[in-house]
Amino acid sequence: MQRKFLFLTLFAVLLSGCRQTTPSATPVSNFQQKTFTVRGKIVSTDATHVTLDHEAVPGFMDAMVMTYKLKDPSIVGELHPGDRITAKILVKQDAAGYSDPELDEIVVIAQARPDYKPAVQYHVPQPGDSVPDFKLLNQSNRTIHLEQFKGKVLLITFIYTRCTLSDFCSRMSRNFAEIDKALAADPTLYSGTHLLSISFDPTYDTPKVLRSYGGAYTGNFTKETFSHWDFAAPPVQDLAAITQFFNVGITPGDNKSLTHSLSTVLIGKDGKVAAWFPTNDWQPADIVAKIKQAAAA
Repeated sequence: MQRKFLFLTLFAVLLSGCRQTTPSATPVSNFQQKTFTVRGKIVSTDATHVTLDHEAVPGFMDAMVMTYKLKDPSIVGELHPGDRITAKILVKQDAAGYSDPELDEIVVIAQARPDYKPAVQYHVPQPGDSVPDFKLLNQSNRTIHLEQFKGKVLLITFIYTRCTLSDFCSRMSRNFAEIDKALAADPTLYSGTHLLSISFDPTYDTPKVLRSYGGAYTGNFTKETFSHWDFAAPPVQDLAAITQFFNVGITPGDNKSLTHSLSTVLIGKDGKVAAWFPTNDWQPADIVAKIKQAAAA
C-alpha cells in the first residue's frame, strides 16, 4: 500500500511539474485550460490539497488515488475524509501535455460526518426507491410526467445537446440508440418499455432543439415519431429537484459548457428504481439484459 501511494504521489508531482527547464530568454509556450469532471471519495486533506480516490476521468486519466491542489483552499474545512464528491479538474494543456491540475467547484454528494450539512443534498438512487412524478416538456412540445410510464419499464439518462465530450452525453445517446434497436427486435418487449433522455439545459434545449437532436440519434431525422424514445427537459424551476434526486451534479464550464456527472436509471413497472448506473462504462447489451429482467418481474 505504501509503494502504491508513493507511486501515485510521484505521478502527481510529475503531472504538475514534469517540464524541461526553459532558458529565461525563451517565451513561455501558450496553453489552453481544459476542464474534466471527476467523482470520488476523499482520502485525506491538508491546508491546500485533497487526496481523492476517484473514478476514471474520460480523456484525462484512469481511476486512481491522486492528490490535487485546491483552487480555493478556504473550503478545505468543509471537506472530510470519506466524503463523496463531484468536482471540476482544471488543467493546463500545451504541446508538452497536461500540467498544474487544480480541483474546483466541489460538490459533496454524500457526507462522512453527520455534523456537516452541504448546501445541496443529493439523493443516491437505490433499488426500491419510489421515483417522484417529475414533469417534463418533450420534443413535441407536450408535457409528459414519469407516472404515465407506470406499467412499463422505463430507462432514463441525462444529457445536454451542446455537450462536446464524446464519452459523456453523445456516448449515452449512442448507447440508447443501440438499446432502442435491440428492444425493437422483440415487439412484445418493445411495447412494454420506454426510453427517456432528460436534458439538464432547459433554457437552450427547447422542444425544437431536442427534436432535431433526437431524430439524429434515432437515425430517422424528421420522420421520427418518438413513440418509444422521448427527449425532454424539466421546467427551469424544477431542474434542481430532478437532478438532485437522480444524483446529477452540474456546474457551469467554459464557453457555455456544463461540467456534469452521469446518471442512467432503470425504473421498473411499479415506478421504483430497479438499477442505477452512475458512470459511462456500462454496455448496451448489459442494460438490455436488465430491462428484460425488469419486464419479466
